[in-house]
Amino acid sequence: MTAIQNSEELKNSVESALAEIRPFLNSDGGDIKLISIDDDKHVTVKLEGACTHCSVNQMTLKAGVETTIKKWAPQIETVVNISA
Repeated sequence: MTAIQNSEELKNSVESALAEIRPFLNSDGGDIKLISIDDDKHVTVKLEGACTHCSVNQMTLKAGVETTIKKWAPQIETVVNISA
């Protein structure tokens, strides 16, 4: 996997990362959805279901989601969750 990817390849890499972590979120009654990728380095996601009210969702976002996304797409710098 190259560090430089076109936008479609980058989106596919991020979706693959989310697919990898989704079973863990689903097992706790949650889910995650890709909202946007800005400037090919900033990802916005939405935690859904039980994840929206979970007290450790920021830890899940940083330790699980962001780490997994960066494994699949190393050029990603930030991952943020939108609420609502």
